[in-house]
Amino acid sequence: MTTKTFWSSSKAIPALVLIGAVSYFLLMEHRQHLFQWLPFLIIALCPLMHIFMHKGHGGHGSHEGHNYTGSGNGDPEDVAYRRGLEEGRKQSTHQHNDSGER
Repeated sequence: MTTKTFWSSSKAIPALVLIGAVSYFLLMEHRQHLFQWLPFLIIALCPLMHIFMHKGHGGHGSHEGHNYTGSGNGDPEDVAYRRGLEEGRKQSTHQHNDSGER
């Protein structure tokens, strides 16, 4: 038995239309009030984004799980990282050499 979510029901489209209409009238009628608080809202978004976006990797604990110290365990992600690192170093030294010849 599958449960039907709200967004897949027949009530979703009228709800979206209502949300859109309310948002439009709030922006049109109260634009000056919203704009005076906009800098504070942007500043408030910074810590909120930090909190919610760090949810996926466990916060700022120790980074011991990052295995980039040269263990050479053959992990595909580790190999890809090392290959990209070496290619980036080659490109960087190549660009520095080219700019020095001018």
